[in-house]
Amino acid sequence: MIFVNYLLMCIVFGTTFLAIKVGIDAGAPPFFSAGLRFLLAGSILLVYMVIRRKAKFSLLLRKEMFLTGTALTFGVFATLYWAEQYLSSGIAAILSTAPLMILLLQTAIARQRLSFSAFIGCLIGTAGVILLLLPGLTINFSHLWMLGCAAVLLGQVFYATGAVYSRRVVQRFQDTSPIALNAAQMIYGGILLLILSAFMEGNHVDVMFTPKALFSLGYLVVAGSMIGHTIFYWLIAKTNPVFPSTWLYISPLVALCLGAAIYDEPVSILSVIGGITIIIGIVVVNWDNVKGLVFRKKHDSSQARKSA
Repeated sequence: MIFVNYLLMCIVFGTTFLAIKVGIDAGAPPFFSAGLRFLLAGSILLVYMVIRRKAKFSLLLRKEMFLTGTALTFGVFATLYWAEQYLSSGIAAILSTAPLMILLLQTAIARQRLSFSAFIGCLIGTAGVILLLLPGLTINFSHLWMLGCAAVLLGQVFYATGAVYSRRVVQRFQDTSPIALNAAQMIYGGILLLILSAFMEGNHVDVMFTPKALFSLGYLVVAGSMIGHTIFYWLIAKTNPVFPSTWLYISPLVALCLGAAIYDEPVSILSVIGGITIIIGIVVVNWDNVKGLVFRKKHDSSQARKSA
């Protein structure tokens, strides 16, 4: 059951990039559709958790929820939705290099030196980003394309900041379900995105009622923001915090292949090599965690055989 749910989570997270692209191409305003997505998903989840008596609405009064929502939802998805107007979903997914950003941020905060494997991983990841972007820089250069790439990378800085801060938040709210915490921060992120939309996009609500825009919104609310994150926290409870996070190694490649196969997005060999190189860099950066996870699995299976 754990493996099946893990695969489902990787596929769901991998498809969300394409679902965003479908909605944007259908004319859905980026900030408005993103805000509506997270406000709906967060509200539904929080009401559900309150009904089950695993959370209280007073959670929304805590400043930690606002700060986490600003970083993890508003900062990440305002940039991603805007960028996908000019980037393919596959490129946007591969550029989501959050593990590298998180490592660099944690190292800077702790004022520690990078380990040798982490340093090599960062170099490999940087080389991968260059390889990924090279075709766009040399074949069909566009200033908006470059701004889109920069926006996704900026979003990952927000994600890294939010991820580091949210670990402290989870420790402060140990009696509250992580699903409720995630729901509360999504609500705040959604509200901020809708405020941004009101200033930047005007009123385009009618566009959201086109079939493709409605499908994109519905899929992202239900599958992306509710099912995917619920499985993520379920896996944390059943395994450990490291294992579920490895979706970051798999989902970008799922997004790249899916965009090319279903949506006819152009993919060069160099971009594929760059994407794989980035994933390798992320694995090398997190090698100690990955190695510990593998050895733990082997140890657990050998103990199970002995007890049998």
